[in-house]
Amino acid sequence: MSDNIDYKAAYEREKLKTADLAGRIAELEDKNQELEFKLNRIKNNPIWKASTPARNVMHWVIRQRDRIRNQGSLKGVIARIKYKQIEKKAMTHYGTESFPSEDIRRAQESEKFEKMPLISILVPLYNTPEKFLRDMIESVLSQTYSNWQLCLADGSDEQHAGEVSRIVEEYRQDKRAKASYGALTSAKDKCRIFYEKLEKNEGISGNTNHCLELALGEYIGLFDHDDILHPEALYWYVKAINEQNADYIYCDETTFKGDDINRMITMHFKPDYAIDNLRANNYICHFSVFRRTLLDGTELFRTKFDGSQDHDMILRLTDRAEHIVHVPKLLYYWRSHAGSVASDITAKPYAIDAAKGAVADHLRRHGYDHFKITSTRAFETIFKITYEVIGTPKISIVIPNCEHAEDLKRCIDSIYEKSVYDNYEIIVVENNSKGAEIRGYYEELGTGAYKDIVKVIDYTARKNENRSSEPQQSPTGASFNYSAVVNYGVANSSGEYIVLLNNDTQVITVNWMEELLMYAQRGDVGAVGAKLYFPDRKIQHAGVVLGLGAHRTAGHSHYGQAGMNLGYMGRLCYAQDVSAVTGACLMVSRKKYDEVGGFDESFEVSLNDVDFCLKLREKGYLNVFTPFAELYHYESLSRGLDLTGRNAERYNIESEHFRTKWKAVLDKGDPYYNPNFSLDRSDFSLNVEGYSSLRVQ
Repeated sequence: MSDNIDYKAAYEREKLKTADLAGRIAELEDKNQELEFKLNRIKNNPIWKASTPARNVMHWVIRQRDRIRNQGSLKGVIARIKYKQIEKKAMTHYGTESFPSEDIRRAQESEKFEKMPLISILVPLYNTPEKFLRDMIESVLSQTYSNWQLCLADGSDEQHAGEVSRIVEEYRQDKRAKASYGALTSAKDKCRIFYEKLEKNEGISGNTNHCLELALGEYIGLFDHDDILHPEALYWYVKAINEQNADYIYCDETTFKGDDINRMITMHFKPDYAIDNLRANNYICHFSVFRRTLLDGTELFRTKFDGSQDHDMILRLTDRAEHIVHVPKLLYYWRSHAGSVASDITAKPYAIDAAKGAVADHLRRHGYDHFKITSTRAFETIFKITYEVIGTPKISIVIPNCEHAEDLKRCIDSIYEKSVYDNYEIIVVENNSKGAEIRGYYEELGTGAYKDIVKVIDYTARKNENRSSEPQQSPTGASFNYSAVVNYGVANSSGEYIVLLNNDTQVITVNWMEELLMYAQRGDVGAVGAKLYFPDRKIQHAGVVLGLGAHRTAGHSHYGQAGMNLGYMGRLCYAQDVSAVTGACLMVSRKKYDEVGGFDESFEVSLNDVDFCLKLREKGYLNVFTPFAELYHYESLSRGLDLTGRNAERYNIESEHFRTKWKAVLDKGDPYYNPNFSLDRSDFSLNVEGYSSLRVQ
């Protein structure tokens, strides 16, 4: 009976806490609306509008001041400016300067692969301006791989149809359009350009499907009528087909302004295939080429998803593909002009609903029934996907601790006061604290509201039990073994899911556990990590990149950037696949934790979390970073930075151990990064030292 009373009391306490939290949220929303009203009133004031130039100057001065602070000195700012100048110069090498020389062109044109597939390039035409049409066709004629077919289905209206067909016929008579190899040499006119004038315009989907009816190729490529291909695009794709048996291929791309591809607006260097990225954002986009058999039993474009037909198609075909290959070269030039999606998504507002529909259809095919898709602040078609949390499984939050009573109290208080998820326990793993303050706090945790939630266990008990089998001295000189402490905490927890949490963190997001759990519950996901901020709201963690940093082990992406930054191509605004996440806040199912043997205790202090994530990746699991679970991280309050003295020596030893253990993985590079990016910076800056080697290999 007493158990029932205790349970009932606990339930009532949680109800009160939830009601109080809901009330506070409502109050904040009211204040937010009031402030938004006042802000709009200020912005509409004529005096405010007239002072815009002066404010712009003031903000420029403030930005320069902040840059000095971020770089540590004026010298740092100057170094960054110089780097940007070098980076800008390097950008030119992705435009016409990257086109093949005559020697390279001859070598590529004469290369005979074991497989020389016919690639049918589909281009739907509609009132295409002459300049755009000629640029597009010329870029295909200039390909160094010659076994291609250009399929044009023209839905132009009467006013434009004559001009479009005249230009196409002109190119059909061009000797460069004549086939000199493969199946097309036996065609009636041996022309590689096929053209059909459609009776009516059926939109992008319908017109492209008519292009497919003209296609004879083993592989299909999708190309827009106002864009441009790099001359080597098909060459690198066929190379991927031969060397990696690729059945779905895509590349990096750029948007350019006007008629000059060197006037680049945005360069998009993409990760390798990443399903969570693709669900949230059609990052693959251009230039897709795929084996025709992937279409067996399905359509190419579905008209009900017009405006986002490519996202729907990519989701469907990559589901079927066995060898998806990303060519990390900038091979597609996407023209930005009035009316194009590259210029403004509002040019095609229906595309937003179509994209949500395409993602929803994909999720249902994968067995997800209850989910929510919402646009993010990054872009209307960059989505937050909220998956259903199945049940209320128990979560064990494991917090290693030595001294630092104030930090631990802030951490535990934030969990209790802010979290709306209520089925959790907190396991504090005490490790060699001596101070009276922390001992007093432990006693306090044993009473009051926390007594049924928090359990303090003493790691020294484990050390005493295993004293005879443990080495007398740490090989790295560490005063403690973080990995061993974590493993001991997990072993003494009872939850179905584990959260590893640093004692110097503080919860921000009220549903942080749910945001992590919705991914950790998926069968294909290993570890899930949160977005962590320094106290000044600059970013401390947004996913881990392999090879990043001076030691070429691993580093945090977007490190030190402003908290409201959208990130590279919006990456700070959607959940995505990464190689690793930090152990400062990491959720994983107990089953998967045990499957990989927990933390490797040979990594005593550093890189153990990255090693753990790579073990999960080795088992075929995805590791996910979500920006929707947010915490502060008062980094290194517990043990100091790995910069000097013994800490630096220890980190060097563990770095060498990591590089040796994961040499093959590091040599391949991080699949969720891109070799066009620098490994010396965390802000997705260009690899200015290596751009020339990326052009041709």
